[in-house]
Amino acid sequence: MHREGYRFVAFSTIGIGAFCYMLWLTVRNTSYQWLGYFATALGISLLFLILNFFRNPRRPESQEQTTVIAPCDGKVVALEKVYEPRHFKREMWQISIFMSPLNVHVNRSPIAGEVVRCDYNPGRYYVAWHPKSSEKNEHTFIVVKNPYLQVAFKQIAGKIAKRIKCYVRPGDQINQGQEIGFIKFGSRMDIFVPLECKIAVRLHQRTRGGKTLLAYLPSEDSASQLPFV
Repeated sequence: MHREGYRFVAFSTIGIGAFCYMLWLTVRNTSYQWLGYFATALGISLLFLILNFFRNPRRPESQEQTTVIAPCDGKVVALEKVYEPRHFKREMWQISIFMSPLNVHVNRSPIAGEVVRCDYNPGRYYVAWHPKSSEKNEHTFIVVKNPYLQVAFKQIAGKIAKRIKCYVRPGDQINQGQEIGFIKFGSRMDIFVPLECKIAVRLHQRTRGGKTLLAYLPSEDSASQLPFV
């Protein structure tokens, strides 16, 4: 289980247990005992869903610098060329991944390198699949750079997700696939990669954080042509 879930699971267990116990005391000698069984089954199911949400499966880490992997589990909801004004100030590929409450919500670095930027931005809470959520919602904007690639990605809060956790700071050296944060409940991540990269995913494809290949440089020689290296 992920560390972000310890307190939430503990309070949920106590709350669900107390509610079921009080209900049983109320209905145990009445014809409504079925409510006790129903509430207990419902409480156990809810607790299972909470435990499932905070799961933290092991995923590989590497020093790979010319491939971009998915930073989270979910589904690709946007794949397009956009102008990125904040850091690169040029056209980039934007790959957006939506995480439902049933997905693993651990966020991982898509490339190995140095964190050169990590900005927190307060904002609104549109549903995570809404196009406006990328710019308007509360988010963290992170940039990682190595000798071959520079990639930006956003942790974006959604309608339900209003707790973004980011564990890295500028100057940190991180591996590809290393845990960099966590978003509680439904949310989204946007990844910005150079146009020189080849895209390896398609729209509506399911991804697994730390495993699914999103994009790659055709060869290391092509990295020398990138304007930010």
